[in-house]
Amino acid sequence: MAIYYFCRHCNTLVGSLDQSVISTKRLGIHALTDHERTDMIQYDQDGTMKIKIICEDCQESLERNPDFHEYDYFIQ
Repeated sequence: MAIYYFCRHCNTLVGSLDQSVISTKRLGIHALTDHERTDMIQYDQDGTMKIKIICEDCQESLERNPDFHEYDYFIQ
């Protein structure tokens, strides 16, 4: 099962893991609420997991422009 991390704002691939077995505790997913899991994690039919995070560039933009927090996608 592959795990891909994408930025939720610019959709850039931030990183990936290719492990057959990995615990949710090791990934930190166990600490998420059900709503956060639903919002952040998607599963493809082949078992691939896609996790939405925020990349460093978008985080810097959010820190410089706090009003961007109002938008799901602020990079056009």
